[in-house]
Amino acid sequence: MKLYEIILKPQSAFGTPLKGDTLFGHFCWQAAYDSALVQGGLKHQLKTYSDRPFAIFSSAFPVIRTGNAIDHIFKRPDMPMNCLFKSGKDREETMRQAKDNKKKKWMRVSNDLTPDLSPEHFISDKELLSDLTDTGAKKDVLPPFTQTHNSINRLTQTTGTGMFAPYATENFFYAPGIELAVFILIDETAINIDQIRTGLDRIGQWGFGRDASTGLGRFTVINEPIPVSVTDGRSSNALYTLAPSVPVRSRYSRVYYKPFIRFGKHGDRLATAGNPFKNPVIMADEGAVLIPSNRSYFDKPYVGQAVTGVSRNLPETVVQGYAPCLPIKLES
Repeated sequence: MKLYEIILKPQSAFGTPLKGDTLFGHFCWQAAYDSALVQGGLKHQLKTYSDRPFAIFSSAFPVIRTGNAIDHIFKRPDMPMNCLFKSGKDREETMRQAKDNKKKKWMRVSNDLTPDLSPEHFISDKELLSDLTDTGAKKDVLPPFTQTHNSINRLTQTTGTGMFAPYATENFFYAPGIELAVFILIDETAINIDQIRTGLDRIGQWGFGRDASTGLGRFTVINEPIPVSVTDGRSSNALYTLAPSVPVRSRYSRVYYKPFIRFGKHGDRLATAGNPFKNPVIMADEGAVLIPSNRSYFDKPYVGQAVTGVSRNLPETVVQGYAPCLPIKLES
């Protein structure tokens, strides 16, 4: 499989985070309506997705441009703090450092996509925003806000109780000036990167995630897809994931991760079906660290497995339990 990078520019607020499995689901809806987006059509590709995925999407991560160079801002690995930061000289200093280190939830990675887990590469929201332009006084990369909704009863011309009662939802903006990188692994015998670009363009125009029909989830693709080469894992001893995944437990001697439960729901025309809800899927969130039990597992550019049997309404539904991964070096 070949890895590409595409840069997105948010154009509105979002109601749903740009995570890899959801991006995959949105692309599948595009392919369901346009069979030209994948070789042989979507149904054909989904039949073999458990053994041979045609595309694997990463979550979206901020990027910082410095001249022609791009630094990627990935999530700090979901490992115990004492695995990433050194302890202080005494208990008081250790606790004081722990409070500061907890804020450093991002990891700065150079353009060659070789993560370095040295403490100086971990940064906080404040440090990240200081490297971006036009950020104003904001202190959060994803500042949330509450938006009120209501439905009007056409008989009384007012809101009321039950289905007409006003309710609030929490949405979020990306900080001004931010650009987001998405990495896509593709099987070039099944799909090409121009087809991926076309699908992402359409998703950005129509909106992504919850409440897209009200204007949320808009973005634009601002670059031509960039082929990416990842260093081999010969000097590495672990893998770092770029999207929520469902690892095959028997392949790893140890796994560090933050649980992420996907309470899935069908979109598009199935959103108004009799039962639009999918079965929950427990995943390892992006930023998981997996230590393979066999060196051969470094040969694959992804981890995880496809998840099936999640929908009674559409039995052939498949969840992307795969994630692109990067080899990393952990201290012994």
